[in-house]
Amino acid sequence: MAVLREASRDTDLRRLDRERVLRVRSRSRSLLQNLLLFLLLAGPGILVMIGDNDAGGVITYATTGARYGIGFFVPFLLLMIPVAYVVQEMTVRLGAVSQKGHAELIFDRFGRFWGIFSMADLVLGNCLTLVTEFIGMAAGLSVFGIGLRPAVVGSALLVAALVSVQRYLTAERITLVFAAVNLVFVPLAILAHPDPGEVLSALGHWSLPGGFTHAVLFLIIANVGTTIAPWMLFYQQGAVVDKGLTPRDIRQGQQDTLLGSLVMGAVAVAIVLLTGTVLFPRHIDIGNLSQAQWAQTLAPYLGPVAERLFGVGLFEAGLVAAITISLSSAWAVGEVSGHRHSLNASVRQAPLFYGIYAGSIAAAAAVVLLPGAPLQLITLTVQVVATLLMPPALVFLLLLANDPEIMGEHRNRLGANLFTGGIVAMILILSTLYGIATVFPHALGG
Repeated sequence: MAVLREASRDTDLRRLDRERVLRVRSRSRSLLQNLLLFLLLAGPGILVMIGDNDAGGVITYATTGARYGIGFFVPFLLLMIPVAYVVQEMTVRLGAVSQKGHAELIFDRFGRFWGIFSMADLVLGNCLTLVTEFIGMAAGLSVFGIGLRPAVVGSALLVAALVSVQRYLTAERITLVFAAVNLVFVPLAILAHPDPGEVLSALGHWSLPGGFTHAVLFLIIANVGTTIAPWMLFYQQGAVVDKGLTPRDIRQGQQDTLLGSLVMGAVAVAIVLLTGTVLFPRHIDIGNLSQAQWAQTLAPYLGPVAERLFGVGLFEAGLVAAITISLSSAWAVGEVSGHRHSLNASVRQAPLFYGIYAGSIAAAAAVVLLPGAPLQLITLTVQVVATLLMPPALVFLLLLANDPEIMGEHRNRLGANLFTGGIVAMILILSTLYGIATVFPHALGG
């Protein structure tokens, strides 16, 4: 009897969550009830977008603003908000309609080879990205005098401890509390007092100091990689399934994703405004500094409070991303291997799921602690790698979202297909230009 109870634990917990949603739906649809329903169903979209503003993303945005100001990259990042929404909204519909994770759908529809390929590609990319999260968490904690080793080990234990609750909804709510700290970059940007006229001019002219060079192209690709990445597809679809969303919940899932996209864009722009206003005019390039000095550069101009707030924000960015990225790996491996893969399951029920989660964390933390590891180079390069891996991931996403057998009436509309096709074309063009500029360094003027 105990074994039977254990085997049905994840199903029972998900059913309890669904019953709560159905009770709210059965009441009169007042504004308050609609808000309550949204709060019950929100989570995957907000977390995937906040997770996308990870430590590597924060460092990329900060480096971008410090090197090139706000003239080009503020409007560019605003343009990336609808890109992120359109891509991630498809995972909401896929998960809610199919009740399968992204890797599992690829495995089912395209065969064993492509299923294993997509999973292996994801896990490898995630391991590299996780390294940047621990770099960021250690850099954030260094502001408070915490050394590299205790910072990395403590961060790893904190990330691992989250899944000890063995309950999807509880883990999601705890992570959302951490994610709210990501907004700390908005008051930091306001504290920097950016010139409103300069911001409006940037939106109208898209000026780029020094012109379009190899270095600029590298950062453009890195910024794309901080906005859309393969792990996001696997995470959000896995979270939608684990949370138990159904086709009836798609509207709330879309609202959740839209809110997350707006927050992600606001924070990204805030970081570029912060460093573009404070550091760019003073020609301070934080890309040439150690990770322990990133936050310290703000203190002479905005005070020690700003330095600490930046450190807190950098730590939070790495923490939430480490959680979401590790979960995307664990869900994908469980989906393709056929083993149980749910945060509602116990460790005994899902040893592979929890093992992949913990193993990913341990491996990434170990790399950061290696003497002489090129941490700064890893941080920016990972964002570029994420961008280069996106075209095949987006092609799979489009094929699945247009499959009538899977999606039925919820399959993609023409507009979503055209928009996503344009994203694939943009990434391929950027990748080609970057390849040309790498082989022929003077082809783009520097």
